[in-house]
Parts: sequence; C-alpha cells; structure tokens
Amino acid sequence: MRLPRRTTPRGSGLLGDVLRDVLLVCLASGVVGVSFGAIAVSGGLPVWVPVVMSLLVYAGSAQFSAVGVLIAGGGPLAAAATGLVLNTRIAAYSLAVAEDIGRRPFTRLLGAHLVTDETVAFTLAQSGPARRRAAFWTSGLALFAVWNTAVLVGALAGQALGDTSRFGLDAAFPAILAALVLPALREDRRVRGPAALGAALALAATPLLPTGVPVLVALLGLFLYDPAATTPPTTPTASTPYDPEVTP
Repeated sequence: MRLPRRTTPRGSGLLGDVLRDVLLVCLASGVVGVSFGAIAVSGGLPVWVPVVMSLLVYAGSAQFSAVGVLIAGGGPLAAAATGLVLNTRIAAYSLAVAEDIGRRPFTRLLGAHLVTDETVAFTLAQSGPARRRAAFWTSGLALFAVWNTAVLVGALAGQALGDTSRFGLDAAFPAILAALVLPALREDRRVRGPAALGAALALAATPLLPTGVPVLVALLGLFLYDPAATTPPTTPTASTPYDPEVTP
C-alpha cells in the first residue's frame, strides 16, 4: 500500500487532519483486507490461514505474495521466504520510530508488530515526542483492527464464492501486486532496471523451477543489474576541458 502523501500540518491538533487521514487509510486497508481474505479462501485455503496470518504477520504485500505462492502450488518455504524478503524494509522502519513506540518491553513488542508503511509515515510527519507517539499508536491500532476484521469478513465471504476462476478473482493477486509495485516504478527511475531484469529472470525460470521459486529468482535482479551499463558516457563540454589522459 502506498504511503499517504498528505500529512498533518505541524501546528494543528492530532484529532484533526491526522485522524481524518487515518480513517481514509483504514477504509482503503479494509477494502484490500476483504479482497485478501476472500481470494485466499476461494483459492482453496482454509479460513483460518488468512485470519491467523493477518494476526501474526500483519503485512499486506507480504501476505498477498505468500498466499499467491501457496495458491499457485508453491511450498510453504517458498511462500515464507517471499514474504520475509518483502518485509525486510520493516527493520529500517522500526529503527526510525523506535523512540516513539515506548520503552517498556511489552510496549515495544506490541509497537514493533504495528510498524507499517502507513504508521511510520503518520509518525514521522509529527513534531515532538508526544505527538509522534500519539500518531503512531492511533494509526497503528486503528489499522490493525480494521485489517484483521476485514480479512475475517473476506475469508467468511470467500467460502460462498467457490472457484475463483468463475469470477476472475484468480487475477486479483497479480493485479494487486502490480498496483503495489507501479507507484515505485513511476516515482523512482532507479528501480526500473532491476525490476525489469528480475521480471525477465522470473519468466525464464518459470518452466524450469518449481512454483514459487521463480519469484525468489527475480530478486537476483537487485544484485545483477549494473546501472553503469545503461548510463550513457559523459562527453566533454565547453565548461569541461577535454583531457585524453584522464577521460575514459
């Protein structure tokens, strides 16, 4: 899910724009949660799988990827590895808001579980420890409650849907994952090359490797892509004297 771009002005009250933005993000999160629960169950998984996963993992993109691998026939190790890699960014996020969560062990444990893209965005937009802490817990608890409730509703509804192919819901996983990726591709040109290389590697590996493993192969695009290979060489200009001994 994309980070909310609009945040609270520094001087306004917390129960103003921040609460309104939290409610808007909760609405969007609820829609995605219902979709996740319904597609997971209608794809063949028991109701308890998306529900327990949402309670214990609580990471939208990682959950979609892991369940997508399972529904496609991949093993639990491939599904867990895919979700784990997608969630590595949470470690950096946790460091950014560590001082705003609290110092008691239980508080820090619970707060770490609530760290998401959205809670970090709301927290870092505030000035002052008290406002940041209030923004974190307000957004974190609200989003956690809405997401898990929506997943449960979607999972129960998914039992009545049956085969996803009848409704075209089997295409929802790649569609939602594409929606998660496209904003980054539009806003940051540096990720386009590795993403394209990773997609090509995954497509090439699909006929050769078990289901779910090509997703992990795509991660090689991060390490194999060479930005210098697509960067045109610099040419001397009038303001830059040309020296053949130092110019490659």
